[in-house]
Amino acid sequence: MKKTLIFLVFFILFSQLQAQLLLDPSSRKVGTIDAIITELYAVNSGKKGYDRNWTDYKYLFYPGAKIIPTGRSLDGNHLAKYMSADEYKDVSGEWLKSKGYIEKEIHRKMDVFGNIAHVFSTFQVYHSEDDPYPAMRGIKSIQLLNDGMRWWIINVYWMQETPVKPIPRDYLPD
Repeated sequence: MKKTLIFLVFFILFSQLQAQLLLDPSSRKVGTIDAIITELYAVNSGKKGYDRNWTDYKYLFYPGAKIIPTGRSLDGNHLAKYMSADEYKDVSGEWLKSKGYIEKEIHRKMDVFGNIAHVFSTFQVYHSEDDPYPAMRGIKSIQLLNDGMRWWIINVYWMQETPVKPIPRDYLPD
């Protein structure tokens, strides 16, 4: 009887928590892989002068998650810079606002096993909705975790396309 009562209390509390998450508008942004990737692009994008919603941005990331841009140093070495969501805001926030940064996903490849997922997401960046051509393109490698309640971004790791390293055909729209 005692075990049954404990189970019922646990079940009711878990059900209430689940219901609160479903009613919470922000939970719809992280309930599926598609939703969290769409939200990642939405909160990172904005026209010139637009303040990003950094609270929504941080909500996507698991504690300790890393944002990892890659590039080449002046001497030609390949580098990766590891940042938290707060560090990304500090490093990129003003630049994104002053230049305008509208990021659009153009292709996605996804693999899921149990509660982990990996997404290769090809993107294009515009400084304005009126730009006829993208200012840059690249591929993001996004690792995700589902904790049983929602999806979390564990890492976002990306590389921009260069003349020497064009995006492979397999990662472009048909």
